[in-house]
Amino acid sequence: MSNEYKKHEGKGALHQGHARSAPYPVSRLGANVELVDLVQQIATADSHINTRVSAKLQVIADQIRNLQAEAREVLESAQRDQDLHRAQCNFKRIPGRTYHLYQRNDGSNYFSMLGPDDWGGRAPHEFQGSYRLENDMSWTPADQVDMPDDSRELVRRLLGERS
Repeated sequence: MSNEYKKHEGKGALHQGHARSAPYPVSRLGANVELVDLVQQIATADSHINTRVSAKLQVIADQIRNLQAEAREVLESAQRDQDLHRAQCNFKRIPGRTYHLYQRNDGSNYFSMLGPDDWGGRAPHEFQGSYRLENDMSWTPADQVDMPDDSRELVRRLLGERS
């Protein structure tokens, strides 16, 4: 019996198949694989995967919150626009013009072409605000009319286009 077989006596039969199917390392050139090392690698991989998945889910949750907030703003704006369109108006509304909203003592609203300053400081009813009628029939509060709409610029930057 050769020395190779003697050192494995009592440990069971030697593996006779291909080296790739051996239950133990058969090449002296291969790295020594310990079960503890393998378990540690799996635990590290699991940790990295969990961190990555948690980060992606957090981004999705933030996007959902932002979309919910935007949806609320859209619904509130639509409700305001509906209320303004229901206000009494004794003249033809023309997009691009600013109208002034007043509220009577009975709670009903009406539009006037005269602003609070035009009444000489003595408006007949409570002033509610001034609004510009837009081409899409939405209303923009007069104090927001001159605010720049930078959404197109933002979209261009996100797409990597030049201004």
